[in-house]
Amino acid sequence: MAPTPPIRLLVVEDQPQILRHQLKLLEGFSDLVLCGSARDGTEALRVLDEARPDVVLLDLGLPDLSGIEVTREILKRRPDTEVLIWTVFEEEDKVMGAIRAGAAGYLLKGTPAARLVEAIREVHSGGSIIQPQLARRLLRRFKPASAAEAPTETAPGTRGLSPREREILKLIARGLSNVDVARALSVSRATVRTHLEHIYQKLEVSNRTEAVTEGIRQGLIDV
Repeated sequence: MAPTPPIRLLVVEDQPQILRHQLKLLEGFSDLVLCGSARDGTEALRVLDEARPDVVLLDLGLPDLSGIEVTREILKRRPDTEVLIWTVFEEEDKVMGAIRAGAAGYLLKGTPAARLVEAIREVHSGGSIIQPQLARRLLRRFKPASAAEAPTETAPGTRGLSPREREILKLIARGLSNVDVARALSVSRATVRTHLEHIYQKLEVSNRTEAVTEGIRQGLIDV
């Protein structure tokens, strides 16, 4: 069998010191190729076609275009490219917008290099990444002010998630991959995928990250 080609990675970060540090950390992984870097959204879009990235590690706090605009434009130009958001706690509003624009997930700055590379591999293989700490912060932000306002399992849009579906939603909100969820529940990966498809249909979303975000917004999960 032919060897699997390395993942082509474009890193977008406006702080030179952080950018240099990230590039140095990522150079040590043989299954990654750093195909380019940029310090603002305009430069990122300019080098996009030449770099041909599989994954873009995108800082949300760019000085020109917003990370949401850049995410949307990357996916418009290169639909097969995955965008992984690189963020800080204070940018949760932008995170929500980037997810809606099609980002495959988000990580907090300061995440260890091994976890960052694992996340890059996960989104490249079609998965999504949810940062548990930020998910909890989003949960506190969107939690209803009173029990009377809290949505129920039969609220519009949920169409009645089953107990197992809610269990799976809670696990992916903790950042578990499909493989990890299958192992935790002693089921097959195919079973997990089937449950996720049902969750997406009921919540009217298209990926894991949106499902967790919508679950938080509706008060369906606690992470």
